[in-house]
Amino acid sequence: MIRFYFHPTPNPAKIALFLEESGLAYEVIPVDTSKGEQHSPPFRLVNPNGKVPAIVDTDGPGEREVRVFDSTAILIYLAEKTGKLLGTPEDRPELLSWLLFIASGLGPFSGQAVHFQFAAPEGLDYAVNRYRREAERHYQVLNDHLEGRSFIVGDTYTIADISAWGWLDRASRVRKGDVDPLAAFPNLKRLFETVDARPAAARARDIGKSHTFKTVNDEETKRALFPSNFPPAA
Repeated sequence: MIRFYFHPTPNPAKIALFLEESGLAYEVIPVDTSKGEQHSPPFRLVNPNGKVPAIVDTDGPGEREVRVFDSTAILIYLAEKTGKLLGTPEDRPELLSWLLFIASGLGPFSGQAVHFQFAAPEGLDYAVNRYRREAERHYQVLNDHLEGRSFIVGDTYTIADISAWGWLDRASRVRKGDVDPLAAFPNLKRLFETVDARPAAARARDIGKSHTFKTVNDEETKRALFPSNFPPAA
């Protein structure tokens, strides 16, 4: 059984999609990051970094319970556990390269672009430009790579495509103000639409809908999501 610590944001969405694609048995454990539940001592035992997603596999290696945190680590772990969505052995160097490209580039720059356009105080034009343009640069790199390809790695759908899908789903926030935010990146748009049309993607989008997550962006939310912006409690 996989215990899946979830909040409806891009990185947990990747794991939701993999779980639905793979058919692994799992239990959803909501973590309301706007309430600061990711900082609670019980959750820090699962992820010391205090972020979602995280999983606990009750049937891990050696038949022991193990934790895995960080969405890319979880995707690799679960793909290896099930033998699914890994591509061929010959694909592995490319698979790891693109997974880490998304993990260290496209994902973080997309997240910062969203933050500075929607959450940061006004007047930080340099930061807005910096992060949005870098997110778009990563879009272009991946768009160019996808020319003549159906998927990111090899000839089949893999966890690299799942990882990209999680963040491309937020393109309208990354490219704030664009009516069709992926229009300038037609290969990316095609990949996103291909993955998003899969039945498992619709099921993944339904995960957590029975739980009411906090949506009010008040002082508690800001302190919970961006604790480093505030002085430590006395």
